[in-house]
Amino acid sequence: MKQIASKFVQWDVPELEKLKDSKVYKLRERLDNGGKLSRSEKNWLTRSLQECCHFKCGIALMGYCFDFSDVLKRYFVKQYGHVAEYYAVDKTSLRSVLYGRIEDIIEVP
Repeated sequence: MKQIASKFVQWDVPELEKLKDSKVYKLRERLDNGGKLSRSEKNWLTRSLQECCHFKCGIALMGYCFDFSDVLKRYFVKQYGHVAEYYAVDKTSLRSVLYGRIEDIIEVP
């Protein structure tokens, strides 16, 4: 069985079991059990990934990293003449978190 999250800090943190009621824990657990994400959950996951400053494909919560790289795709987005790399569940969720005019979105296999 895949580990739900991994500890990424050196100091003491609460047991992972204490995070069972968090949204990120529930999403990771459902995906591990073969469940699907709703549109609002896809948008929330993509937004949370963009706001996380520690990891590109994971969400940090209380010293643990919840890795979602198995459900994420890599995109290059061209906006205002600049190209940036993003990780998102799909193009629709990526568009929902980006502001301004998007010139092009390309999925990188």
